[in-house]
Amino acid sequence: MKTPHHPAPERPSASRAAAIAVACAGLILFLSLGQRHAFGLYVLPVSAAFGWDRATFSLAIALQNLVWGLAQPFSGMLADQYGPRRVLAGGALLYVAGLALMPWSHTGWAFAATAGLLVGLGLSGTGFGIVYGAAGQAVSDAQRPRALGLVGALGGAGQFVMLPLNQGLIDALGWAAALLAASVLAAAMLPLAVGAGRTRAPSPGRDAPAPAAAAPTLRTALRGAFADRDFWLVALGFLSCGFHLAFIATHLPAFLAGRGLNAQVAATALGLVALANIAGTYLFGAWSARWPRKWLLTALYAGRTVVIALFASLPVSAASVYTFALAMGFLWLGTVPLTTSLLAQLFGQRYATTLFGFVFLSHQIGSFLGVWLGGLVFDATGSYGLVWGLACALGVVSALAHLPVRETRAATGAQPA
Repeated sequence: MKTPHHPAPERPSASRAAAIAVACAGLILFLSLGQRHAFGLYVLPVSAAFGWDRATFSLAIALQNLVWGLAQPFSGMLADQYGPRRVLAGGALLYVAGLALMPWSHTGWAFAATAGLLVGLGLSGTGFGIVYGAAGQAVSDAQRPRALGLVGALGGAGQFVMLPLNQGLIDALGWAAALLAASVLAAAMLPLAVGAGRTRAPSPGRDAPAPAAAAPTLRTALRGAFADRDFWLVALGFLSCGFHLAFIATHLPAFLAGRGLNAQVAATALGLVALANIAGTYLFGAWSARWPRKWLLTALYAGRTVVIALFASLPVSAASVYTFALAMGFLWLGTVPLTTSLLAQLFGQRYATTLFGFVFLSHQIGSFLGVWLGGLVFDATGSYGLVWGLACALGVVSALAHLPVRETRAATGAQPA
C-alpha cells in the first residue's frame, strides 16, 4: 500500500537564513540612518574648531543629500545585476572612510568631499533602497510586508539610539574622536553586509517563476516603468516625504527658539519623533499585508497634512510640540516600506531596487527643497509660515497622487510580487 504524498514543509534552514538576512539588513539601516541623523550635533563644534560659518557645514550636508539621491538609481542597478552584498559592502567602506576623514578636512571643500561626497555615496549603498531590496529578496512574497516593516523599525531605532550616543561621545571625547568612534561603529556594516546579501532560492512549486516566462532585462523594466503613469504618481508622492522630513529635522529647533522654547524642548521633540517612528514604520509595513498600499499611503500623507496644519496654526507650547513630535514620528518613515512594496507589486521584485532608486531621487529633491527653502523663506520674511503652508500643500498633492494608482493590475513584463 502506497503512503500518501505530502508536500515538504519549508526547510528550517531556509527560514533561519531569511531571518538572519532580514536582521542583518535592519542592523545596517540602524547604523546608517542613525549616524546620518546625528550629523546635526556636529554643526557647532566643527564650525567653531575650523572657524567656519554654519553655511559651510550645511553645504556639505546638502551635498550629501543630493549625492545620495543621484547615486541611488545606479546603486540599485548594481544590486539588481550583481546582488546586494557587494553594494552594501562598498557603501559601508565609503561611509567609514567619510566619517574617519572628516576630522582632517580643514577646508570647506575637503569637508564637502568627505561629509558630502563620500558619506553620500556610502548612504546610497547602505540606505533604504539597497537594504529594503536585500530584505525583500530574502523572504517570500507573503513574508515581505512584515519583514520590510521590521527592517524599517530597526532603522528608526537607530535614529533614536545614535543621537544620544553621538552626543555622549562628543561630550566625553570631543567631536573629532567622536567621529572616529562613529567610523569604527559604522565598520560593523561590513560583516553585516555578508548576512544581509543572502538571496532566497525560490521554493519549488510555490514562487518559482514559470520555466517558459523569460525574465525582462533591466532596460526593458526601466522602459516599461518610465512609460507607466503609476510609476510617476508614486515618485510624485514621495517628493513631499523628503520635503517634510528634511524641513522639520533641520528647522524645527530654530522655529521653536523663535517661539521662546529652549534647545532641550527641541532635542526631546526629535527624540520623540525617532521613538514613535519605530512603531509607525513597523506597523505600516505590517498593515500593507492586509490593506491596499495606495490607501495606506494616502491616509499617511493626509494624516501628516492635518498634523502639520494644526501645529502651525495653533499656539506653540512644550506640550503641543511633544504631541506634534509623537504624531509626526508615527507617520515619519512608514512611507518607505509602503513605497518599496508598492513598486514591487506594480513592477515585480526583480528590479525593484533600481526602480526605488529613481523614485528615491524624487524624495531627495524634496529633501533639498525642504532644507533650502526653509532658510531662504525665513531670511526673506522672518517667518517659517509660508514653508509650513507649502508642506501642507505638498501633503495634499501626495495623498491625492496615490488614489489613481492601479494597484491590483497585473504588472506588464514583470513577475508580480
